[in-house]
Amino acid sequence: MSKKPMGLGRGLDALMSVDDSLNSNNAPSSINEVDIDQIHVNPTQPRKDFDEQSLKELADSIRTIGIIQPITLRQEDDGSYMIIAGERRFRASQMAGRITIPAYIRKASDDDVMEMALVENIQREDLNAIEVALAYQQLQTKSNLTQEELAQRVGKSRASVANFMRLLRLPAEIQLALKEKKLSMGHARAILSVEDPEQQVKLFHLTVEQDLSVRRVEQLVRDFAEGRILDFAELQDANGQKKPKGNATANAASDYCNTMAEHLTEKFSAKVKMSCNDKGQGKITIAFKNDEELQNIIGLLDKIER
Repeated sequence: MSKKPMGLGRGLDALMSVDDSLNSNNAPSSINEVDIDQIHVNPTQPRKDFDEQSLKELADSIRTIGIIQPITLRQEDDGSYMIIAGERRFRASQMAGRITIPAYIRKASDDDVMEMALVENIQREDLNAIEVALAYQQLQTKSNLTQEELAQRVGKSRASVANFMRLLRLPAEIQLALKEKKLSMGHARAILSVEDPEQQVKLFHLTVEQDLSVRRVEQLVRDFAEGRILDFAELQDANGQKKPKGNATANAASDYCNTMAEHLTEKFSAKVKMSCNDKGQGKITIAFKNDEELQNIIGLLDKIER
């Protein structure tokens, strides 16, 4: 017998057809008609935002042809039911005026419910990047998992999980843009490479206002790291528009920097990088390969100080 691929882990492999696979082992195979007013949503459901127009379209479809795929519920101690999978179908059924809804009923722990809700939404790409990151964080904290264990639980690579969770380090303004899908995850990951939160926000504004590609943002980040850009605000004028590339003052400053860097490289016998802007600001970076070169640089600087 051929062995199943391990890449999907417990999550997507076990839940490849989420609602159907929930109907196994500790779940009865029959479909039950459950009163809608006995059902409540899962408070730990990762998905927080539901598109109203999309719900209306689904409600119209339900009125016409009914519900093709049953939702999955867990019966609570008080006799009510909590949604494990299918909240969107549940909401649309309410809008369609249904009194009952077809459902599978199964036993599941709180951790299982959270995990299945997360995997279902990720599989169907229903969550925005911040919702995914928060869901990962919640599941990791609640179940006391390492990132590696979390990745195995949800059927993703550890790198993928780490990339999502890093998004929670971004300033709130950028997280909101991700949540509203005004910024892609690729852009956000590039912005994360800048450590200063203030510069992150400036780069975010520049990205949105000028509709920059991910590759362009990555290049700007490299320029910033190497000192060719000191402040992302330099790339905008007072109206938030990009400064013209042919700025004579800026070009003159750049030429001066290059000349001085060459002079200092020769003077220190070490690679010198120098960046300047048209405001007279800049920085100098002196590289050394070993302790001997470092001591030589320090000696030359001491002579300058005297």
